Amino acid sequence: MNNTAKKLVLTLGMLVLTTSCTTTSNSTDNIQQPTKATKVTNSTTDTIIKVDGSSTVYPITQAVVKAYQADPKNNSQVKVSISGTSGGFEKFCAGKTDISNASRPINQSEMVACKKNGISYMELPIAFDALTIAVNPQNNWAKDITVAELKKIWEPAAEGKITKWNQIRASWPDRPIKLYGAGDKSGTFDYFTEAIVGKSKASRKDYTASEDDEVLVAGINKDPDALGYFGYAYYEENKDKLKVLAVNNGKGAILPSPETVENAKYQPLSRPLFIYVNLWSSQNKTVVYKFADFYIKNAAKTASSVGYVPLSAEAYNLDYVHLYKGKVGTVFGGKAEFNLTLGQLLRKQKQF
Repeated sequence: MNNTAKKLVLTLGMLVLTTSCTTTSNSTDNIQQPTKATKVTNSTTDTIIKVDGSSTVYPITQAVVKAYQADPKNNSQVKVSISGTSGGFEKFCAGKTDISNASRPINQSEMVACKKNGISYMELPIAFDALTIAVNPQNNWAKDITVAELKKIWEPAAEGKITKWNQIRASWPDRPIKLYGAGDKSGTFDYFTEAIVGKSKASRKDYTASEDDEVLVAGINKDPDALGYFGYAYYEENKDKLKVLAVNNGKGAILPSPETVENAKYQPLSRPLFIYVNLWSSQNKTVVYKFADFYIKNAAKTASSVGYVPLSAEAYNLDYVHLYKGKVGTVFGGKAEFNLTLGQLLRKQKQF
């Protein structure tokens, strides 16, 4: 980007901070108009870019960081942590991080927290995920599972009651079922419970929980009676350690894959992934803007390389335009949407 364009970016950023924001979004509740320019822990001379949040988005972000820092011209340090989507938003809306990885859209309470603290954010979709149901490779009885069976396993009423495989499907053996799933600060937890159980955060609690998907992979790999769920990239990276189950939503059992996500067949467990960029950081801490710019330009190939589904070139171009113009807010109104397709996400971006 030439010097003129950089100056325009900085000017636009300052205008956003000092004037009211307008948008073509249908709901004004979606737009976080900054009440003050909150600097919090950032400074214009600080070269550390702080990223936190979703373990599902982590593989993409970490791969982007590796490519970014391979260029000696990019001498800023990028620190990436995993606190889960909710944990990441807690820090982000308190001004403690520059970028938040998220496996669901920002919710209503997080929008309020960001507004209260003067944090304006840019919502940038970066890929699609196929939330994956996995078992131990020694499991020779289960090949698929229905959405109704998943609900029977994971709903709060199942706690302490649904404890054996044959309670789920009569043809399955009289063996204990050991469950592994996302921790309650994970966006995966929020999305899975709402998509499968019907209410966000409604889940039995007697299972091994973690915001770190690597912990869940390791647990399932060591437990012959295990069943768990996590982002597709972690299955892709550990195919020799796990067995994936096809999911039947009433239209036939479908295995998760880039193709079934692209064709909108793997439902309701396909979902968009995001990064949220602190507007103040991006405009007043220029290394953050530079990194976010690099992220968008490399998101497609990076998402593919780690096992996720890239968006269209047009979708990434809209991300770039929104970053360049300092477009703040969200098109989701504080709620996750299910059965969302790649095309529908693009239409939302266009309306933003």
